[in-house]
Amino acid sequence: MIKGQFPLERFKSVRTPFYYYDLELLDRTLDALQAALAPTPEYRVHYAVKANFNPVILSRIAARGLGADCVSGGEVKAALQAGFKASDIVFAGVGKSDEEMILGLEAGIARFNVESEAELRVLNDLALERGKRAPVSFRVNPDIGAHTHAGITTGLAENKFGINYEQLIPVIRTALELPGIEYKGLHFHIGSQILDMSDFVALCNRVNSLTEELRSQGLPVGDLNMGGGLGINYRHPNHLPIADFEGWLGTFRRFLHTEPGQLVHFEPGRSIVAPCGSLISRVLYVKEGTVKRFAIIDGSMTELVRPAMYHAYHRVENISSDGPEILYDVVGPVCESSDVFAREEALSECRRGDFIAIRSAGAYGEAMASQYNCHRLPEALY
Repeated sequence: MIKGQFPLERFKSVRTPFYYYDLELLDRTLDALQAALAPTPEYRVHYAVKANFNPVILSRIAARGLGADCVSGGEVKAALQAGFKASDIVFAGVGKSDEEMILGLEAGIARFNVESEAELRVLNDLALERGKRAPVSFRVNPDIGAHTHAGITTGLAENKFGINYEQLIPVIRTALELPGIEYKGLHFHIGSQILDMSDFVALCNRVNSLTEELRSQGLPVGDLNMGGGLGINYRHPNHLPIADFEGWLGTFRRFLHTEPGQLVHFEPGRSIVAPCGSLISRVLYVKEGTVKRFAIIDGSMTELVRPAMYHAYHRVENISSDGPEILYDVVGPVCESSDVFAREEALSECRRGDFIAIRSAGAYGEAMASQYNCHRLPEALY
């Protein structure tokens, strides 16, 4: 979607701010992902539902035959309602409730990605009470730091996620003895918005060492889930709209040691849905300060919190004008100084009523929207 191709006439009848999803771009993204998967039939993808659980988006992804990666019972329900097969759903999360685990057991999901021995024992009891065996992979904390924001790094020993590398073997031995548990494999995830493939190489090396150690002790490895984390180019959404799926999966083909027929699972989210979504807002006022020029828009951190929470960059465009560019701080109406989308951003000259597109917002935008300041939740247009 380039700037001049937004359907501005349609936008005029919709109350701003709202999310606009380019479904044609989503389809092309899924085409690219599936083409990158094709050479390796042992590779399976589970879309990370937390990135965007809009039902239209979910249904479109489910129709492609992908699985779902869920981190709550609500996400499991949303995935099932959208058409994902229970046998393709994996369920992670450091704090699964009894209710959520029972939901997964009764639905017959493919896998619980267990993150502690305490969770394992509760799941065992719940499964036995229902005459079932719970299929389990262990999420391992590999103590690898990814080159990304501290708030979305998940693979360090200090992070809350997973079982520490040194604690894994005793937990696997416990799982093999529990009658309500069916041990199936290992799960890893080191963070999000990763563009440096060396981080994934480091993960492969750590996994290779771990699987060799397990085999040397006569313990099963099972299948491998390497998580997600592939980033996108937020600065150039028009020129680089599709993530480098080939480079990402090619890294695992080169560096991850697997046995014949061993399944390898992946859990991309952002890289699938972020490029196709834009938050569409209108200019309320242009405010001329003594130091700054502000474009005050009706979109805010309640619709897209990433810039306020992570200092994340999103390209901002005035899609109503092709006039000369002027520098603006683009800010929202929420009563917080952090409600800023961009500082010193070059936009075509803004006037009251102009449409502003905040690009690459299809991931962790609508999904994280709130009603702070009594704002309404944003609608969606396709």
